[in-house]
Amino acid sequence: MPMLPRAILFSCVITVFSGAQALAQSAPPAAPVTVAKPVVREVIDSDEFIGRFQAVDEVSVRSRVGGYLQEVHFKDGTMVKQGDLLFVIDQRPFITTLNEATASLEVAKSSLTLADAQFKRTESLSTTGSQSASNLDDRRRDLISAQANVRGAEAAVDRANLDMDFTKITAPLSGRIDRRLISVGNLVQADQTILTTIVSLDPIDFYFDVDERRLLSYADEARKNGSVLQQGGGGLNVTVTIADSRQQPFKGKLDFAENRVDNATGTIRVRATFPNPKLILQPGLFGRIQVQGSNSYKAILVPDEAIGSDQNQRVVYAVDTAGNITPKSVRLGPKLYGYRVIRDGMTGDETIIVNGLMRVRPGVKVAPQLIELPQEASNDEPPAQADAQGTDQ
Repeated sequence: MPMLPRAILFSCVITVFSGAQALAQSAPPAAPVTVAKPVVREVIDSDEFIGRFQAVDEVSVRSRVGGYLQEVHFKDGTMVKQGDLLFVIDQRPFITTLNEATASLEVAKSSLTLADAQFKRTESLSTTGSQSASNLDDRRRDLISAQANVRGAEAAVDRANLDMDFTKITAPLSGRIDRRLISVGNLVQADQTILTTIVSLDPIDFYFDVDERRLLSYADEARKNGSVLQQGGGGLNVTVTIADSRQQPFKGKLDFAENRVDNATGTIRVRATFPNPKLILQPGLFGRIQVQGSNSYKAILVPDEAIGSDQNQRVVYAVDTAGNITPKSVRLGPKLYGYRVIRDGMTGDETIIVNGLMRVRPGVKVAPQLIELPQEASNDEPPAQADAQGTDQ
């Protein structure tokens, strides 16, 4: 075999060395990712329902007497207290009626005085035989009739006074008043014309519907822990959130459930009551209520940012000390404390990628940066993003 020239051999060696060096330089560096241990803690599953707030008390204000509206004593949309003066009906016709009733009472009293005197005189004379028994009976009848007339006249005066009181319409409860629905000078029909409405605001009720499946599940839990949903809601603690994300969840209690399932919808209506001292909650607002759906159990919690997709599966990526990645298929549960519950697929001892999933490639090592997840995630920002340095946002 002929020997290669020394120059050609040296050139081949340089070429091979240069190719190996270029290959080494082209190998990508380990991608930096943020990793953490999942949160393992005792939790209670909760179910979410959509419902609407409703006032505990609501009144349509009407007048008990008819007449022309004379005065309005409130500003539209303000808070009023029970007993506050709201409207005044023109009192002049009622003053006249009261004067007539008072005069009739005086006449009746005068007639009673005369009838009483005549009865006593006739009774005295009848003992001596000067008056017959029939005359005494007539005077007794006149006396009884006069007494009845006085009672009737007193009742008429009481009625006239009551109607006078009814011309001043006061707030039947404390709450927020609506606008006036009739202007001064208009005729008010007794017990018909709606003048305004008042709704109470503190506390306030929240109504929502529970479907049959979850109702049966709650009944099973009730048999285990003694809390019965059907018996007034069991006094279970609940929270509700509204559309304004700046507001923290409001805390309340279940206090009522209907006594049967609706045949048409297959649901049962349940009520929760919430204190509302700042009057933030208003009747008619929609809300999302969280209701306890299980007993306490130990759960594995991970941030939503740590969960990826592999075709139709949800996966998390476990990382070992050497930076090797192992995908783990998981089954997801509800979101609690700002994290996602992992139903199946993890033991809780894994170290998983919580930020930087976009850098993960099959067969590529990563440079893990370990952080510790708080027991409860912030609502403003995912914990992984809040603590990660130099990672994708």
